[in-house]
Amino acid sequence: MQYIYETHCHTSQGSACGRATGAELARYYKAAGYDGIIVTDHFFNGNCAVDKNLRWEEKCERYCEGYKDARRVGEQIGLSVFFGMEYSYFGTDLLVYGLDEAWLKAHPEVMELYVKDFMRLVYENGGMIVHAHPFRKASYIDTIRLYPYDVDAVEVFNGGNKDPKADERANWYAESYGLVKVAGTDRHETYSTAKCATVFAERLQSIDDYMRLVRLGKIERLICER
Repeated sequence: MQYIYETHCHTSQGSACGRATGAELARYYKAAGYDGIIVTDHFFNGNCAVDKNLRWEEKCERYCEGYKDARRVGEQIGLSVFFGMEYSYFGTDLLVYGLDEAWLKAHPEVMELYVKDFMRLVYENGGMIVHAHPFRKASYIDTIRLYPYDVDAVEVFNGGNKDPKADERANWYAESYGLVKVAGTDRHETYSTAKCATVFAERLQSIDDYMRLVRLGKIERLICER
């Protein structure tokens, strides 16, 4: 058996650029044949949809609404839904897994940390980091920053990359440093034809399963269709 997972998607509740609710995404992915998704909305230092003037705890609650919406529907239709986030450092985007709403509420200092200090904190708390679309060209990315000794894996296929060279360079980067390769659609809506996914030989029961298999490099294959 092979199980297909989306590792990178955004809801309209958490991401200002999102065009579909968590519930809509869950139904879309189930119909598309996926076994599960990881909701990775843009964090507060990225293109986040949450009001920056709210109290920290309320901001964290609002931030997680898209994930909770997707999980609620996922439980009804048989789609696994896990929590993640897309942390941004001046356009350098990092997919973070293994944390949760309670952790965010307890760490308001993350907004003040230098990126490598943030990464260190993630690892100290059992999390995992994947470098998202490391070679993307976009107006909001002022510099290409690489952290080969600070990430667990590299997103070598990203459905949002318009230039195929971005994926080619990401693949070269992962191979150059012996980093695990993953794929994600970077989906913000339900109408594009892009389909990227990371496929495993076992069903994921939790985000911990995802982190374990990625770290071990136990990935059956990557899907990238545009």
